Amino acid sequence: MLKLGLIQMRCGNDPSENLTRALSLCRQAAQRGANVLCLPELFRTQYFCQTEDPALFDLAEPIPGPTTEALSRLAAETGAVVVGSVFERRMAGVYHNSVAVLDADGKLLGLYRKMHIPDDPLYYEKFYFTPGDLGFRVFATRFGRIGTLICWDQWFPEAARLTALQGAEVLVYPTAIGWHPREKAEHGQAQHQAWETVQRGHAIANGVFVAAVNRVGHEGPKDGGLEFWGASFVSDPFGRLLHRCSHDCEEVAVVACDRQLIEETRRNWPFFRDRRIDAYAPLLERALKDSSA
Repeated sequence: MLKLGLIQMRCGNDPSENLTRALSLCRQAAQRGANVLCLPELFRTQYFCQTEDPALFDLAEPIPGPTTEALSRLAAETGAVVVGSVFERRMAGVYHNSVAVLDADGKLLGLYRKMHIPDDPLYYEKFYFTPGDLGFRVFATRFGRIGTLICWDQWFPEAARLTALQGAEVLVYPTAIGWHPREKAEHGQAQHQAWETVQRGHAIANGVFVAAVNRVGHEGPKDGGLEFWGASFVSDPFGRLLHRCSHDCEEVAVVACDRQLIEETRRNWPFFRDRRIDAYAPLLERALKDSSA
């Protein structure tokens, strides 16, 4: 049985303290039976992409490096797979928003580098991150085939589909998403619902489990910044919620995922069988002409 441990946490100003707390929360999840431990996006720091500051590149580190070495020791200690987000320094001037996957013996199975990079108010990621060049990836871990995508990737059905086609049994989305406080009253509920709904749609369309792991807390100026909305969740292959965390509290959630349900769901809803791969070439175009013109 694959048992996901979702680590919904607050992230402070001290990277070392964040790492220490993350390791402690992961151990709690493992003690409760989790065998795949999933951390939020860029969990070692506050979400620094709210501003464009060249000095913040100093937060990046190589892979292998201090964070992956700590996560490797954690995996070997607990006997659990670890999915950990890292601000990767590849070389001077080339940085990635990456996920490292450590198998249950501590071995680094590989990396996924975030493919879709946003550039919106308070999400200035294009300043910091080079788009991923490893493609969409699936990792054969001791407890199942894990597909990793990151935050903004979660809005794109193509990313989910291409990862599922490689045999992923669960899509894990380390995430850092929140409300602009001034927008929350008017748009907050709809924004959160859209975020959850699109990912549950990926679960249905691909017959896989989906796990989104977000942070909580306010980061940035008191009269602005971002209020991260938490609500980390797991969906089964038919889009049913197995667990949803709170909007505002740290939480360690352990969620069992019966992989047999993938087989049962796909037998009854054979979307992969009925795909018209002969008709999808236009998806490679940026935009299409209006066929009604």
